Amino acid sequence: MPQYLLSLIQPAGPVPPPEVLDPIMRDVAAVTERMRATGAWVFSAGLHAPETATVVRPADGDFLVTDGPYVEAKEHVGGFTIVEAEDLDAALAWGREVARATTLPVEVRPVANQGV
Repeated sequence: MPQYLLSLIQPAGPVPPPEVLDPIMRDVAAVTERMRATGAWVFSAGLHAPETATVVRPADGDFLVTDGPYVEAKEHVGGFTIVEAEDLDAALAWGREVARATTLPVEVRPVANQGV
């Protein structure tokens, strides 16, 4: 079955306070449980802030390693979920559920060359 990446687009800035974040995390857990119950859930994870990233670039037969995100931006990928869905419409339905739970944009993208 085709797999899709649901990327959570998070604004830069501090983590919301518990009174804001706790209900969101409860809603996200409920969506994840529905995904698991239907067999759609494959894998999901949150990511640390972009400033924790390290970038490795090929450079003249060697590699340049730099601290920080690849691109400075006001938004970044804050987490992701891989789902199995019959088609794009089904994946978009999961994307809408995640967006509703998180109140954030979710990019839905098919996974290429699965299992390679």
